[in-house]
Amino acid sequence: MPLLTLYKDDDLADIAALVNGAYRGETAAQGWTSESELLGGQRTDEASLRADLAAKPGSTLLTFRDEAWEKPFACAWIEPQADDVWYVGMITVTPTRQAGGMGRAVLETCEAYARARGGKVMRMTVISVRDALIAWYERRGYRLTGETQPFPYGDDRFGLPQRDDLAFVVMEKGL
Repeated sequence: MPLLTLYKDDDLADIAALVNGAYRGETAAQGWTSESELLGGQRTDEASLRADLAAKPGSTLLTFRDEAWEKPFACAWIEPQADDVWYVGMITVTPTRQAGGMGRAVLETCEAYARARGGKVMRMTVISVRDALIAWYERRGYRLTGETQPFPYGDDRFGLPQRDDLAFVVMEKGL
């Protein structure tokens, strides 16, 4: 049975490696969440995670690990926002454990975490051209809000865009 834990400071390097591997690394091709055809370079790093956690009070990283395995195999960023809205992002499952319901379990755990802290709405952003991922979230009850946000071109912390038509769509779900 996977263990849910809040991140520890010494987990941040492992979390960055997990996220980069699942979204853009060599192992990303083993899973369906790869975005390497859209973005090169890293998705995050330890310093960025540490800075974001310090800058956003109440934010945390939820991690999932097996009892026998010290490093997390799944994680997600969760952040309280205004008006009982919570943001969830960076939902990551190592590619070898995808397609077994773990992504759904991570998302549901994030929703329960927010709900237990008074959250009424969960929001997220998804790269607009990730049709399969958007459809997956829609099957989990999320809906497109019609709102978009620009992709941070020129900010290498988010990777190296391979296309010039990237943007984020905003999705939300009532909790």
